[in-house]
Order: sequence, then structure tokens, then C-alpha cells
Amino acid sequence: MRKVMIMSCFVSLAMCCAVNESSVAQFRYATPADSLKRMLKFGFGRTAGKAEIAAWDIDVRPDGKGLPAGKGDVKTGRLIFVKKCALCHGSGGKETPGVKLLGGALVSDSLSSGREKTIGNYWPYATTLFDYIRRAMPYNLPGSLSNDEVYALSAYLLHANKIIGQTVVLDAVNLPKIVMPARKMFVMDNRTGGKEIR
Repeated sequence: MRKVMIMSCFVSLAMCCAVNESSVAQFRYATPADSLKRMLKFGFGRTAGKAEIAAWDIDVRPDGKGLPAGKGDVKTGRLIFVKKCALCHGSGGKETPGVKLLGGALVSDSLSSGREKTIGNYWPYATTLFDYIRRAMPYNLPGSLSNDEVYALSAYLLHANKIIGQTVVLDAVNLPKIVMPARKMFVMDNRTGGKEIR
């Protein structure tokens, strides 16, 4: 029985990998004399539509370019944090003595270099905090948060780190204006050329 199953797997794999001459004829090479036979076209797939590209084109730059419409406040963000983030980051997002957080601490109001790097003491731009939360969180379901939820979570975390007040409502206009405590620790790469750049 075991041999039959293994043989069946090999046959299936061989069938999947088989390429007939008509499909090879669809390949177009970069140049007729290209010794590496680099294919210009593979003969399958299609061009992505605008809606498909927009769904993946969600990066937010430090200057705020790319921030979507929406808004969120501290109170709402706290509720979302407890429901969707506390499992990994703890109820307050802080280190608890003797307890190892699954997702690491997020809250600290100290710029002390001897502590774990958090939003309050290390993150350089509030806009890229939004970008990271929207793209990668929650860990078990990344990309599932709405824009309003991400604004609210950003507001809660910035407030917990003593960077904004409790009544601030974040949106695409005021989020880029927030100056993070650690921004001065980062230097923009202004190199324009030379052997150090590849």
C-alpha cells in the first residue's frame, strides 16, 4: 500500500512537471542568440488590474504619503488593543517583571538605552507605526484591520507612550505632524554615490 502511494505521488509530480512542445513554443526569448535562454514571456498569467495593485500598494512613507482616509481615537484604540493585541503584547503593552511577552513590549516613556526598544523610546516616525500595524498586525491575521482601527490603535499606543494627549483623534492630516521622541537618533542617508553604495 505504501509503495503504491509513493508511486502515485511520483506519477502525479511527473505529470505536473511535463511540458509539451506547443507550450515551449509559446516562450519568447530576449534575443534569438541568447545563450542563457532568458525568457521574455512565459505564456501564462495576466496583467494585474488597478484594484489588485491598489490592494497591495499600501506603504506609508515617513512624510505621510500613502496614508489612507480614516480616523481613530485613543479610547477606541484601547478597546481594540485589549481585544486584538493584548494576547501577544500584554494588557498595557509594557514589560511585566518575570513575564516574557510573546510580541515584545510596545510602551515606554523613557529614552534610556538600557531598555527594550519600544514605540516610546525608539520608533522614529508615527506614520511608519501606522504602516507597520496595518501591514503586519495582528500576528494571527495580518492585514485584517480597517484603516479606522489602525488609526485608533496608533492613537492608543502613542498616548500610552506619552507622545499625544488622550483627546487627540488621528487622521492622515495630523499623524505626519507628530514628532517622535527618538527621531533625533536617526540620520537620513544622504549619500549620492561612491563605492559604499552598490
